[in-house]
Formats: sequence, structure tokens, C-alpha cells
Amino acid sequence: MKHYSVLLDESIAGLNIKENGIYVDATLGYGGHSSEILKRLTTGHLYAFDQDIEALNSSQERLSKISNNFTLIHSNFVNLTTKLKEYGIEKVDGIIFDLGLSSPQIDNKERGFTFMEDAPLDMRMDLSQELNAKKVVNTYSIEELSHLFFLYGEEKMSKFIAKKIVSERINHEIATTKELVNIISSAVGAKYFNKFHPERQIFQAIRIEVNSELTVLAKVLPEAIDLLNKEGRMAVITFHSLEDRIVKKMFKKESEIDDLVKGLPVIPLEYQPKIILINKKPILPSAKELQENSRSKSAKLRIIERI
Repeated sequence: MKHYSVLLDESIAGLNIKENGIYVDATLGYGGHSSEILKRLTTGHLYAFDQDIEALNSSQERLSKISNNFTLIHSNFVNLTTKLKEYGIEKVDGIIFDLGLSSPQIDNKERGFTFMEDAPLDMRMDLSQELNAKKVVNTYSIEELSHLFFLYGEEKMSKFIAKKIVSERINHEIATTKELVNIISSAVGAKYFNKFHPERQIFQAIRIEVNSELTVLAKVLPEAIDLLNKEGRMAVITFHSLEDRIVKKMFKKESEIDDLVKGLPVIPLEYQPKIILINKKPILPSAKELQENSRSKSAKLRIIERI
């Protein structure tokens, strides 16, 4: 199960790594970005987070072959500040977030992330948590499911799909990815299903809900900015418009002078921008990368620097 790190060269170059710096990989996965950071450190140190124990075990082996200047942390990146404090780290020189699923997670059908294989409905990144896809599908109300599919999946047939799920589960528990795909198909009809593939949107929405992906992202970004040393950099790779919107909005807010004080001869410190945008527009995968890895096609990279 090979894992291909998306926008690897661009994100590593964007971090502007110092050999004695402190760096954080908030989304370790199978160690692609972490490996490249580690190769560039001499006296520096890397702290890498992941809530997936399989990813941590795999990366431990991979990174150990490069150097010992790293610490793996089994935690969701929402606990970034708290966990780093436990290691005596108050400030860092760079942080990277790669918000995509890693290929082994997708390819391991037992994890239930993909609609292309029949598997148990799961989708948990942290296998120790209680909420999984099966629970969402079988316990959420029509209103909750419909709201979820529309908000996180941007699916216009959300209501029809939610109604069909609830009517089907009266007879039996919906337990597998294939069952769910068949229900989605019968809810919208073959013509719509084959043209728009709503199963992509529905699976995305359930995965975001199970892992609280957008909630934790919105919470962690301002904290991550505050963790950066002066001239410290942050690179964020997103894979769908909902994530990118959160990142873009946050970076815009923190890189501009507040309208309240714009035009004043002296801008009070608390109203001054915290960051500058290294790239005004997102960096997209090259034609070569798209050819090598079709999963990178929706990726966008944004980089900022702490002032």
C-alpha cells in the first residue's frame, strides 16, 4: 500500500526549514512530509501528530531510518497546543497540515472510507472512538441526516437520501458501504446517480461528521498561528471546498488590518495582522503530479508566515 504525499516538494519548500528549528506535522499519516522535514534537521526536532495508531506504527519505522530527532504523538491535532506544552514546547518554526486521507486508509477496505469496495460502515480515523459511520446512518433523524448531507456534502438530493435511509433502517440495520450506496442509488434514481455520483458527497459528509473534521480545523488554525515563532511558516493542504473555505477565510482575517482601525495613524498592536500570505492564490498540483497520482486533483496548498 504505497502512500503518495500530495504537493510534497511545494509544501516542504514553502516551510523554509531551518536545520535547528522545531517543526510540527499535524497530520503525520504514513510519514511522507515528516520524512522530508526530518532529512533537513540536524539539531532541530519534529513533533508529529496522528489519531490513527496504524499510521503511527508505520511511520515510527520509516522515520527511525532517517534520524531520532522526532516525537510521535497519538492525538487529534485539535490538541496541538496542549500536547506540545507537555513536551515543554511553547513556540515552533513551522507547521504542516495535510488534510487528505492517506492512501492506505482508503485502500484498506475494512476501514470503510471508500464507497468502491464493500466493507463495514466505519470511517473512524481514531479507531478507539465510539462514533462511527454505522451509528450516524442508523441513529440520526431524517432532519439531522438531511442537514449533514447538505452542509458537508453539498448534495442537493439530501432530503430524498435521508428519507430513504430512515425508511430502510426500520426493517434492518444498515451495516455496509455497499448497502448504503444501493440505498443512495434507489433514493435518487439511476439517471441522477450515474450522472452526479451523490455517493461521493454522502460518504464525504459522513466522514467529516464522524471525525469532526471541519470543527477541529476551525478551532486549531488560530492556535497554530499563535504557536509560530516570528518568520515561522504554516502550510495547509486541503482537498475540498469546505476545508479550503475555512483556511482561506482564517488566513484572510489574520493577514489584514481590522476595518475598525483601518486609516488610524498608529494601529494598536492587537489589531495588527499576525501573518502574511506567502501565496495569494492556492498552489495546485503540477501536470506531472496529476499524472502520477489522480487523487491529488482537488488539492490546494496555502502557505503563510508569522509576522
